[in-house]
Amino acid sequence: MRILLLTHHYPPEIGAPQARLSEMAQVWHRDGHEVTVLTCFPNHPTGIVPPEYKGKRFVEEIRDGIPVKRCWVYATPNVGFFKRILNHLSFMITAVLQGHQYAKNADIIVSSSPPFFSVIAAFILSKRYAVPYVFEVRDLWPAIFKELGILKNRLILWVLERLEWMLYMNAALVVPVTDTFAKDLAQRGVPKEKLVVIKNGVNTALFQPRPTPEALKAELGLSGKFIVGYMGAHGISHALLRVIDAAERLQDTPDIHILFVGEGAEKSLLEQAVKDRKLTNVTFIPGQDKAKVPDWYALMDVSLVPLRNIPLFRAFIPSKMFEIMGMHRPIIGMVAGEAAQILTDSGGALVGPPEDVEALIKNIHTFYENPAMREAYATAGETFVKREFNREIIAQTYATHLDGIKKMREI
Repeated sequence: MRILLLTHHYPPEIGAPQARLSEMAQVWHRDGHEVTVLTCFPNHPTGIVPPEYKGKRFVEEIRDGIPVKRCWVYATPNVGFFKRILNHLSFMITAVLQGHQYAKNADIIVSSSPPFFSVIAAFILSKRYAVPYVFEVRDLWPAIFKELGILKNRLILWVLERLEWMLYMNAALVVPVTDTFAKDLAQRGVPKEKLVVIKNGVNTALFQPRPTPEALKAELGLSGKFIVGYMGAHGISHALLRVIDAAERLQDTPDIHILFVGEGAEKSLLEQAVKDRKLTNVTFIPGQDKAKVPDWYALMDVSLVPLRNIPLFRAFIPSKMFEIMGMHRPIIGMVAGEAAQILTDSGGALVGPPEDVEALIKNIHTFYENPAMREAYATAGETFVKREFNREIIAQTYATHLDGIKKMREI
């Protein structure tokens, strides 16, 4: 099967969509499918394009044995709504202009959203070359903009909602990453026969137990500390200021240290809050290459999975929680809905309401004071995720559904 994966996000960028899509592609490639990736120059989240891509319009390369075709993009940091939209639109245009030679030879196009402008490119190429496309839904655009108060213009929202619906209706398959997303889409009228849930998972070969990197801990000046860590995007969705609030209250327990690893739109705000409050129990670390991420998880005694307290986030399942469980680390979840249910079922997490600082402090103290409990939760989480969320098995299931579309096309 010839698969064209059309995505705005791909390694060497780091992040959940990059990991999901690249690891899926690697499994498909290893299993004998002909995979081509159509993406843009790396630039997320800093807006900085690596030197090897500057001054070019198009670059072809091989990554993990897979041909990767990179288009020019208007690069901008992951801050500011309208500049980010220009970033998304620019790739949509270049993907259409430069992707035709790959789309016309494909059996199926898989495009992942957000941003759903990538899916518009897939739709255009699909219509032009009569190749079916799959709309993978990792986030509900534009509903999330409305919930977060980012976009209030009713006309723009109406246009985006019409585009969203058109893309669902024309897709051969709609692939939400959570059961709650699927239920929402079905209630809105997306035919159930089009909906296939393919959840996030974990690369168990990469995210597996390893010893605490004591040298790294010493280098950071954190030897002997109980490290409560957050790894991932420092964005508007994650309520990380509530973690800073907890850190301020935890100063009377000097052994507890809060570690943030990553980049994002709100990082400077968080750093300023720590500076203004004169906190000495918080450390910020830049975003890390994927290969280094397990070492940073291994550094943490407990890892955080937080989200904002808004209704739409009850449908979200942060992919980082699977990685953490694979690393044999207990979790403190500040989530509701489907994510909270999975964490509770895993036996690997203490779960409190989103943005509840009191619950967060209580759960940190519970794990801090009970080493045997931390180990029991870590063991339960690791067992659960290896059984239920192995990304290799998930990718093979995904490929089976893609092959079904290909066969239907051939009838």
